[in-house]
Amino acid sequence: MGPEQLNTLTDIQAKLLCDQLREQIIASVSKTGGHLASSLGVVEATVAVHRVFDLETDRLVFDVGHQCYAHKILTGRGGQMDTLRKLGGLSGFPKPREHRSDAFIAGHASNAVSVALGMARARTLSGENYCVLAMLGDGAMTGGLAYEGLSDAGQSGEQLVVILNDNGMSITKNVGGVAQHLAQQRLKPQYLQFKKLYRRATGATAVGRGLYRFTHRAKQAVKNAVLHCSMFEDMGFTYLGPVDGHDVNYLTRLLRYAKELNGPVLLHIKTIKGKGYLPAEREPDRFHGVGPFDRETGEALNHGGETFSSVFGDTMRRLARERDDVCAVTAAMPDGTGLMGFAKEFPARFFDVGIAEGHAVAMAAGMAKQRMVPVAAVYSTFLQRAYDMLIHDVAIQGLHVVLGVDRAGLSGEDGETHHGVFDVNYLSSVPGMKIYCPASFEELRAMLRWAVEKCRCPAAVRYPRGGEGEFTALCGVEGASVIRPGTDVTIAAYGTMVNEALAAVRLLEEKGRSAQVVKLNSIAPLDMDTVAACAQKTGRLVVAEECVDAGCVGRRIAAELVLREVTGVRLVLVNLGDRFVRQGTVAELRQLCGIDGASIARKALEVMDRG
Repeated sequence: MGPEQLNTLTDIQAKLLCDQLREQIIASVSKTGGHLASSLGVVEATVAVHRVFDLETDRLVFDVGHQCYAHKILTGRGGQMDTLRKLGGLSGFPKPREHRSDAFIAGHASNAVSVALGMARARTLSGENYCVLAMLGDGAMTGGLAYEGLSDAGQSGEQLVVILNDNGMSITKNVGGVAQHLAQQRLKPQYLQFKKLYRRATGATAVGRGLYRFTHRAKQAVKNAVLHCSMFEDMGFTYLGPVDGHDVNYLTRLLRYAKELNGPVLLHIKTIKGKGYLPAEREPDRFHGVGPFDRETGEALNHGGETFSSVFGDTMRRLARERDDVCAVTAAMPDGTGLMGFAKEFPARFFDVGIAEGHAVAMAAGMAKQRMVPVAAVYSTFLQRAYDMLIHDVAIQGLHVVLGVDRAGLSGEDGETHHGVFDVNYLSSVPGMKIYCPASFEELRAMLRWAVEKCRCPAAVRYPRGGEGEFTALCGVEGASVIRPGTDVTIAAYGTMVNEALAAVRLLEEKGRSAQVVKLNSIAPLDMDTVAACAQKTGRLVVAEECVDAGCVGRRIAAELVLREVTGVRLVLVNLGDRFVRQGTVAELRQLCGIDGASIARKALEVMDRG
């Protein structure tokens, strides 16, 4: 359905379209998995935006992009929804390479207003004519960057519409019957039409403009006395709301009005996350991101077992029972990081700070300075936002802050914005940081306990999404361990990439070759004595990693071998290279990127065949 057809929809047709979109989203996500509740909550808002704006030209920037499923369907991608989040299929987030109406990528939160303001300013500087919108939601306003963007945008004078999707965030509501009545009167169509005509009439002459300024100041004084004040109006926005975010026709009228205003406008809509699907309305957190499910009951089709995240949470509870100084910190991910049980058992020592990773790490530093032992559980990709705090607040003072770096490595179907493939580089660059890499649940338990009880410095325990592979032993906590003897080539790996190394060994054995496997229990500090000795023994070394090439462990090993003047070792690096990796299952992506067992075996054969 194109912009022309959406523009001509009647109000009844618009409501029917919303019902159809909900039906298609539920049907698709029940088969593919995805971010269901978020997209169901903004169906009406999305349809209203498409009725008023031409998103081939106008720019809509999502904040937290998993609200975008209705948008994808409305822009001609509905027939591809069965490929959602699959290798080679539709991304679960806005992607400009996928469609021109996807104005900007949106995998992380709180940046939409900043991006939209940049687009609006570019429009003004280039003398072009198009509208810019930002749609915030799902906790984006708990991130400080959102306020930085709002503060600048409100004072900019740029024509910009911010849609604030409020589905339960802690935004202070106006209280009292008079305040509610006045808010309702201000949003009536008759009032908005009168206001538009009044502005046009008084703006025609100098006397009229003076009259407008006087009446505006008088009205503002009355409004402030009754409504107290709006934070957004103080910033410089024309504030509309709060309004029912599920009334598609009223939203359409308000957006048409907002489009005509020559300045920043904030439309505050109240929505229900999961709207239209009862299981998602009842449990919006569980249906925020789901795998395939039975649409009749809402029950998951694949009941997974233990995961690294659940083992992390269980170990945290054990540690907290033994020590009164252990605290857990997370940034809007209590369920995803396995900390829900900790939160229920130790509510006074659990802190969910919202989408504010920098604040989480800085707060943890303050706790550590006062002799608590904070463990901050954050996804690798989101921890990137706290790099400054890791250096300035934690590392310079050598504070004992423990990081649970969840989703380390390829995270799967969420794609480029969510793969944890940079933390090896940026964590290793922090002086004094210890980095532990468990390959099994038992190692995670031991390494987390060691980081809490034995370390007196910054420490990170990095582990992947999902479960363990064939390697389930406990080899050690620090240093490196030889877990498979061999004579022809040495393969070094860490974390669950050890499973791929072991798979490579079996393939090499089929060809009559003998490979030794060195497991790096920790990658900072690096046990170069063991690595160098093993490499010298075979004369050939393959370092297999699930991270980008820049700053990888293999390059550090190469540099150390040169500095130690170790000769006669042929070195090959197997990693993700210099690229961003698309979505797909982890197994698919490892094969695609050439870091699976078969690829490691081929690299090992190449280095052996060179002599």
